[in-house]
Amino acid sequence: MAINENMFREYDIRGRIDHEDEMSPEAIDMISRGFATFLKRRGIGEAIVACDARPYSETVKEKTIQALMGSGIDVIDIGVVLVPMFYFSQYQLKKKGGVMITASHNPWGWSGFKHAYDYSTTFIPQDMQELRQIIEKKDFSTGSGARQSYKNIFDAYKKDVLGRIHLERRIKVLVDTGNGTGGLFLPDLLRAAGCVVIEQYTNVSEKRHHEANPSTLGMLDAMSHGVREYGADIGIGVDDDGDRLGAVDEKGEVIWPDRILILLARLILAIKPGGKVVFDVKCTAALPEDILAHGGVPVMWKTGHSYIKAKAKEVGAVLAGERSGHIYVREGYYEYDDATFAALKLLEYMSRDKQTLSEIMAKLPQYVTSPVWHAPCADEKKYAVVERLVSSFKNEYGVERVNDVNGARVSFPDGWGLVRASSNVPALVLVFEAKTDEGLKKIEEVFRTKLAQFPDVGSEWASG
Repeated sequence: MAINENMFREYDIRGRIDHEDEMSPEAIDMISRGFATFLKRRGIGEAIVACDARPYSETVKEKTIQALMGSGIDVIDIGVVLVPMFYFSQYQLKKKGGVMITASHNPWGWSGFKHAYDYSTTFIPQDMQELRQIIEKKDFSTGSGARQSYKNIFDAYKKDVLGRIHLERRIKVLVDTGNGTGGLFLPDLLRAAGCVVIEQYTNVSEKRHHEANPSTLGMLDAMSHGVREYGADIGIGVDDDGDRLGAVDEKGEVIWPDRILILLARLILAIKPGGKVVFDVKCTAALPEDILAHGGVPVMWKTGHSYIKAKAKEVGAVLAGERSGHIYVREGYYEYDDATFAALKLLEYMSRDKQTLSEIMAKLPQYVTSPVWHAPCADEKKYAVVERLVSSFKNEYGVERVNDVNGARVSFPDGWGLVRASSNVPALVLVFEAKTDEGLKKIEEVFRTKLAQFPDVGSEWASG
């Protein structure tokens, strides 16, 4: 059977359950058998398997386990967990191979795979290409693997995480998990850390009050309203599978994840001066400014959790993160992105300061930053469009003003603008930043005018 090639993203797989050319039983079987071959080529004969809390994920998990066992892979089923708990289980159980069944923040009806083949190491594009080639050639291994269950991973994870943080005062936290998997774990952890917790949309449900995505205005607006209604010190939100973080202050103002990185960088650089901090091209200019001011070394890199993870490992970073909310606290922790641990470290920073969070944020370098915008563009067209945009911007503004490490980040006298192809959805990603509201509008207009020249790009943008 043919599998829709658009399911194979740069570093994970996502598709719809009810589409016969996407996450069908046959596709799940072939993808999982292909991954078994991928593991065996690397001398790996065991794999941890886990899933998010969507009920149909259990069905996908069972089909995945059967395919892996039928290919000679021994399986350890750890049940329903968050992605960071899945990564933690690799260290806890000393297993390099693993599959996490999750659609991340995609709508109900979607599913997908995150494949791991080393500690804190998931697929990058070359790995995805190899998997596709295995499937296309039907180069499947055979065998008879064993199965066992390990159901206590949350207890071990909780003990480990809480042993690495200390809050010096009680903080009132509003928690919003968007009716996703995070609701099963995050409130419990925060209470165990000593926080007063107010739960908002933490029950797992097909009925979503808003998308379980801390980058979108729907979730952020709901958190903002909740913080003001209940008088919380901070609002914290995570995406459906718990690897991305969002926050609002006590006034309900959004704290974008790149600004959370500023506070975490200060916390870590105080004990690791000269440390490198890796961040993606969507991040505020305030971040490298503040890293330098506090004795660190800023390293800008391409967007994508696997890319950032690999770059952080390459340069030995103490901290890494993305504007989307993937945050890697690598000093005193593991090498993976963990929204829960990042949230706890943010609360640790707050607990050491008598000021409110809004007062703390007001003293950071100030810029006006847009939301992350998505402009519709078909998967099969978006990369070619971005290549043409990069060339066009270089011709108009000069190569020295266009950072092309990941799309085009164009510098202007009072700010910058970015356009890149989304790794996960059929869209172009856009972000703008300036020192004033007027400057931001001017930069956005430059990009809107430029994109209007491309008929393959939609004019109706949505926050992403």
